[in-house]
Amino acid sequence: MNTIYVIKATGEREEFDSQKLKASLRRAGAGQEITDQITAKIESELVDGMSTKEIYINAFRMLGGEEGGKKAAAKYSLRKAVMELGPTGFPFEQFVAEIFRAKGFETTTDYIAKGECVDHEIDIVAWNKEKLIFVEAKFHNELGIKSDLKIALYIKARWDDLDEATFDFGGERKMTEGWLVTNTKFSESAVKYAKCRNMKLVGWNYPEQGNLQDLIEEAGLHPITCLNSSTPSDEKLLMQAGIVLCKQARENPDILRQAGLSDEKITRMIDEINLIQK
Repeated sequence: MNTIYVIKATGEREEFDSQKLKASLRRAGAGQEITDQITAKIESELVDGMSTKEIYINAFRMLGGEEGGKKAAAKYSLRKAVMELGPTGFPFEQFVAEIFRAKGFETTTDYIAKGECVDHEIDIVAWNKEKLIFVEAKFHNELGIKSDLKIALYIKARWDDLDEATFDFGGERKMTEGWLVTNTKFSESAVKYAKCRNMKLVGWNYPEQGNLQDLIEEAGLHPITCLNSSTPSDEKLLMQAGIVLCKQARENPDILRQAGLSDEKITRMIDEINLIQK
């Protein structure tokens, strides 16, 4: 077939790679036969300049229509939706903060904490009566990118510099936990180091229980990027307005209008949100 170029979430053009699509389907739990069938169908319908979101939406629909494929399709769609919160990473920070709020924590983002040696910008601070958690959120907009040992070492050094400091979150107290959260994976050496140094790592499928996918599903949160009724440009406008969750969009139709969305599009979006999120 002729070379087909697709548009990534970042706006970059790249040559379509069927192996990336197959790998994503397999990671979601699709069998080899279904994976090959869906990839062949996608390839037959490719048009130069298609967005990767459109490609993955089509793959998700096909996967969900296969017997036994609905669970894999849901996992596949959610992971891609979280990845499309980029490319800056700021919406991902907001998204992680929403997960903590859904679990009963108060939160703030982009907090400057004074350590023993230097000041540190903390992506997310989450607190309740028992815990004060500092979170570093590492966002990647490519599936193959991992948070490696260098990142783990860097974050552990930050937590160590803040270990003896006190902070006024629900009263004067010290940090009780330091987390490193990513939407992809960790390298083996990062995991090994974190276990040795008692660091809390949360990735898409790490640890086995309490990973990012688990936290999202337990909280019942869906990013706006999972909607078929929205375009990448719609999502960019909404994220600039501070809307990163479907529930936020449903609860704030006036903000959707202020962002420039038509009443017809808002109605379609809210109808879809009502279908996927009760």
